[in-house]
Amino acid sequence: MIVRLPAAEYDKLLAHAERGLPNEVCGLIAGDVRGDIKVVRRVYPLSNPDASPVHFSVDPQEQLAAVRDMRKNGFTPLGNFHSHPNTPARPSPEDIRLAYDPQASYLILSLAGQPALKAFHIERSRVTEESLEIV
Repeated sequence: MIVRLPAAEYDKLLAHAERGLPNEVCGLIAGDVRGDIKVVRRVYPLSNPDASPVHFSVDPQEQLAAVRDMRKNGFTPLGNFHSHPNTPARPSPEDIRLAYDPQASYLILSLAGQPALKAFHIERSRVTEESLEIV
């Protein structure tokens, strides 16, 4: 699977992560599926009620509002994202344990050094890196 992320949506994701420092941030991604390409049309930044640099949770009211907006705009939920302020862009054991949707793409943005964004497919504790294109 390929995840295609418009540069403007990447910028929104990055700005959200930088504003959230020193804590992790999170959010949802939505758009269209075209064959083996997930085209992200909107990034939905969400707050992290845990306010932690090592884990996150999602505010349920914000998540519901994002899903309503997806439906209103005809978007397909494509997955989610979160940041790693001090560690590489790869799923932690907790990320893998909590990955519940085998259809989702899991984007992780590392802010340890130069920002690095990667996409993953996680199913039954198996992690596969997906191709990510920022266009």
